[in-house]
Amino acid sequence: MSRLVTAYRPLAYVVGVLLAFCALVALPAKYLATEGSSLQQFGEDASIMWLFHGWIYIIYFVVTFFLAVRARWTIQFTVLVLAAGLIPLLIFWVERWVMRRLRSDSPELLGLAHSEA
Repeated sequence: MSRLVTAYRPLAYVVGVLLAFCALVALPAKYLATEGSSLQQFGEDASIMWLFHGWIYIIYFVVTFFLAVRARWTIQFTVLVLAAGLIPLLIFWVERWVMRRLRSDSPELLGLAHSEA
């Protein structure tokens, strides 16, 4: 399997989990909980996860860009895959779509194509 694909899959999941946690747990706790409550304080403390999501998303972006170039994806598909790391829960669906597309269009990146010697 290509090193890009090997890096892409776990990065997609980590970015997705961090984004889901931040957007669906930390953000509501911080802004919707009663001011001064322990839940509001938890949301405030958990907001540091946005920083981790941001840095890991940058790595995801670079790896995905190089994977797109190597797999010869269209600009539209590449933008969708890159944007998936910014929309909560979308990345999980897109990751499966990417893997299906790689299996059909670029099996050599998955180590599925046998070279003829």
